[in-house]
Amino acid sequence: MQPGGQPDMSQLLAQAQQMQQQLMAAQQEMAEAEVTGQAGGGLVTATVKGTGEVVGLKIDPKVVDPDDVETLQDLVIGAIEDASSKAQEIAAQKLGPLAGGFGGGGLPGLPGF
Repeated sequence: MQPGGQPDMSQLLAQAQQMQQQLMAAQQEMAEAEVTGQAGGGLVTATVKGTGEVVGLKIDPKVVDPDDVETLQDLVIGAIEDASSKAQEIAAQKLGPLAGGFGGGGLPGLPGF
């Protein structure tokens, strides 16, 4: 703080730049991360990037029944949802502390930012 209770702008700028670098690093880690979800006890597995992009799907031939396509569809959706949930957990872990930085006192002297 400078005299008169004003925040030191160069210090605030340095903190903002540091937070931006941390955010970019976390986003890069998420883009490279892959998680796998499963359904039907592993009969269907889906691989999703940390960004939510589905990059893989494996279906055990035992679950393919031409007379019961609906079950296979449900298993595929379940596996993708499981993997997506795991990707969201990674995002919360990586970005959570950074997202709260501005409002949580990351930049002193700027309430609510």
